[in-house]
Amino acid sequence: MLTKTSTPLNVRLACREQQFNGTTSGLAAGFVQANLVILPKADAADFLLFCQRNPKPCPLLAISAQPGDTGIAAVATELDIRSDLPSYRLFRQGKLVAELPDIREFWRDDLVTFLLGCSFSFEEALLADGLEIRNISEGVNVPMYRTSIRCHSAGKFSGPMVVSMRPMTPADAIRAIQICSRFPQVHGAPVHFGDPAAIGIADLTQPDFGDAVSIKPGEVPVFWACGVTPQLAIAEAKPECCITHSPGCMLVTDIPNSKLALF
Repeated sequence: MLTKTSTPLNVRLACREQQFNGTTSGLAAGFVQANLVILPKADAADFLLFCQRNPKPCPLLAISAQPGDTGIAAVATELDIRSDLPSYRLFRQGKLVAELPDIREFWRDDLVTFLLGCSFSFEEALLADGLEIRNISEGVNVPMYRTSIRCHSAGKFSGPMVVSMRPMTPADAIRAIQICSRFPQVHGAPVHFGDPAAIGIADLTQPDFGDAVSIKPGEVPVFWACGVTPQLAIAEAKPECCITHSPGCMLVTDIPNSKLALF
């Protein structure tokens, strides 16, 4: 059974052997988790620019050195990007066509891998400061919502920002802003807290991705930019082929969270 004390390699191997297909939130404490986007080389330059123009939802951690590479030595040893996440999404012409335990069957020599920072990494810093992370305490995937905030376009890529939400007291929300400001490579400080309608969210009990969580009296919803954002940009761009992680099912890397802190 995987736990917060599991090593990153143990998590990746469990995924590779199809012994684990759940959310990675709370696993391998102390190590960076990453969102995944894999695109044909023909679309890679536009997507790289999209990440550079939208660093809050798309903080770039690493790119494969060459098209077709299945490992990225800078983030993990013994990595096979085709199998080492719990679940993948396959898109054709911008449409989701399958969720898969591995993508070896669909691998091509022209595919470029992008790894983006994930909010699961800063959750550890919040927990260490005594803040509750509701999706962890309730054992569910973090709720994620499509917003009315538009990303900056780049080539064929454009779309709305997706946010993840964690309810907190106002005092804890302010503390979370202070803590997460240290970690810009994993989404940084929240983009909003308070009225969800102000960013186009109609109903917090109906997330677009993930699971709803309880909100206690006196708490406010706190929203962070989310690495599911590229999946909506992919839907608008309609690339011939694209592979991403399933929401909540991240790559657990060998990079310590502490190495991403600015101070």
